[in-house]
Amino acid sequence: MEQLQDIRNSVISCERCKLANTRRRAVPGEGIVSELMLVGEAPGSREDALGRPFVGSAGKFLNQLLTKAGLSRESVYITNLVKCRPPNNRDPEKEEIDACSPYLIAEINVIKPRIIVTLGSHSTAFFQKIAGLSQEPISRARGKTFEIAFEHGKVIIFPSYHPAAALYNPNLSKVMEEDFIRLSQLVNRSSSKTITIESFLDQNGSGNKG
Repeated sequence: MEQLQDIRNSVISCERCKLANTRRRAVPGEGIVSELMLVGEAPGSREDALGRPFVGSAGKFLNQLLTKAGLSRESVYITNLVKCRPPNNRDPEKEEIDACSPYLIAEINVIKPRIIVTLGSHSTAFFQKIAGLSQEPISRARGKTFEIAFEHGKVIIFPSYHPAAALYNPNLSKVMEEDFIRLSQLVNRSSSKTITIESFLDQNGSGNKG
C-alpha cells in the first residue's frame, strides 16, 4: 500500500533521535494488512544489519510460535515500538520511544488490526499507558487482554513476553507457546467480527482484563 510505503520511507530516513547516529539501518514494519499485528521493542543486531524486523534468533522463535498457533509470518504485520537498534541492545529510552512511536501509531491506522500482540515489557507499557492502565511487569501483564479505541475502532491488546526472553530463559518457551495457542483462539473468534473482550474471557474462564 502507498501509505505503508510512505511510512517505511519516513522511517528509513528518520533522524528524530540519537539512534540515527548509531544505527546501520532503520527497521520499518513488515507484512500485510491484517487483523493481527505484533509489536516488539526494538531491533537487534541482525535486524540492524538487514533492515527487517525479527530476523535474528528471536525472530526464528517467533516464527515457530506462529506456526504452533496455526498462524504464519506471511499472514500478519510485524513491527517494533522503536525502529532503530539501541547501542549494545540496551533498553530504548523514553526520548527514543517518544520520537519513534508516531510511526507505530501511523502503522496501526493503516493496518487497522483487530488484535495487537505486545512482545515484551516496553511495548506492553506503551499500550498500557495509552489505555490509562497502571504499568505492570510483563510477568504479571502477560495474557491480560485489554482494549484501546483507535481511529478504526476498538483493538484488543494481548501482552506476551519478547521471544528473546525465551532464548535466555528456556522455561519461558512453554509459557509463550501457551500464550500463542490462546492467541490463535482469539484470532479465530475475532474473524466472526462479533468478538468482545468479555465474551472471550468468559469462554476462557478468566475475568481478569488487566
